[in-house]
Amino acid sequence: MSVSVERQGNEATIKLEATAAEVNKGFEQAIKRIANQVSIPGFRKGKAPRKVVENHVGAEAVKQEAFEIVANQVYNKAMADEKLIPVSDPSIKESDFEEGKDMTVTLTVTLKPEPELGEYKGVEVEKVVKEITDKEVDEAIEELRTKAAKMVAAKDAIIEKGDFAIIDFAGTVDGKPFSGGEGKGYPLEVGSGSFIPGFEDQLIGLKAGEATDVDVTFPEEYFVKELAGKEAIFKVNIQDVKRRELPEVNDEFAAANSEFKTVAELKAKYKERMEEGAKNQAEAEYEKALIAKVVDAAKFELPEIMVEDRISRMVEELQLNLESRKMNLDMYMKYTGQDMAKIRENQKPTAIENVKTDLVLDAIAKQENLQISEAEVDAEIAAIAAQHGAQVEDVKKIISGNRNMGLLLANILRKKAAHIIIENAKK
Repeated sequence: MSVSVERQGNEATIKLEATAAEVNKGFEQAIKRIANQVSIPGFRKGKAPRKVVENHVGAEAVKQEAFEIVANQVYNKAMADEKLIPVSDPSIKESDFEEGKDMTVTLTVTLKPEPELGEYKGVEVEKVVKEITDKEVDEAIEELRTKAAKMVAAKDAIIEKGDFAIIDFAGTVDGKPFSGGEGKGYPLEVGSGSFIPGFEDQLIGLKAGEATDVDVTFPEEYFVKELAGKEAIFKVNIQDVKRRELPEVNDEFAAANSEFKTVAELKAKYKERMEEGAKNQAEAEYEKALIAKVVDAAKFELPEIMVEDRISRMVEELQLNLESRKMNLDMYMKYTGQDMAKIRENQKPTAIENVKTDLVLDAIAKQENLQISEAEVDAEIAAIAAQHGAQVEDVKKIISGNRNMGLLLANILRKKAAHIIIENAKK
């Protein structure tokens, strides 16, 4: 076997050669493989002689199977020997393959980029920790107060923004009812923007017991395509009007709605927690900025196929996330008014950023000759198990069953490479 590689950027032209003996062995393996896969009358599987197998499936099928065996063996060995990592399936340009003769195959393949790293030690970015003001603490307390509010009927009240109108409604488009256009006893917060634009504003000034016709136009990008851009009329009856009754912020309120006994203690602890959150957020943004600066300093071309593959993985993750919430992609696309092309387009910027970051971290791991210990693998699996509330052994089985150990190891190396950037940054 011999190999020659011509690389231009990420694209490589590879010429593979195999001896006649290797080709002949490939034909022998092809006959055995096919004989074990097909049922031939009068013979047990795997026992039919070559001539019978060729008569049954055709000599060309045997030759094609032999070619795939020999070409794959030579190709895989070449990738390993030359330390090349393909990111696309190879495409055959030329091939000369006959039994009893040397084989030559010329193919093209996209390879994993080898980034030219810039400076990744001594990188400097500013860390900005947001200051928590007393006003922000008061706003957080106000959110707690709102959650503790009671909804009470507002007798003879005229609807204002912030009120809850309990309504019956029935909508028509072109005089005909439509799916989802009717409801009874629906609590609508006026001013929340949860209904079609213009709907809620037309309830302002009404009282319980009154009725009105609400004229609206569905947005052009409305998630139900049949209704997008259509004019509709809703007959609305106001059953009741309710308003939030906010509790007074005092020590009794603090004790009833938190683990603290006084308002002073509540505010102090809220501020402490918010400051801790601001520090953690600043640290996360700082580390992300350091890595982004290192990625920007590296020079390489990004193969489009790697981006498309990452987008496909992200779509699969979206699907799994939706399924965990009793939804699916079809429902999601209908609700958001997107098709698959639009979803993939929206995912692309993040996919590009993620792939570039992974490639640079991989290059740093290689440059630093980083290694992974068994203890680090166990710790990573334990962290995954804890995150998902699963047993460690179950996670191991899933990773092994899905053949994701390589991805797990790559992620550990990338974390270690990121750690080098962060630990060696200018303080």
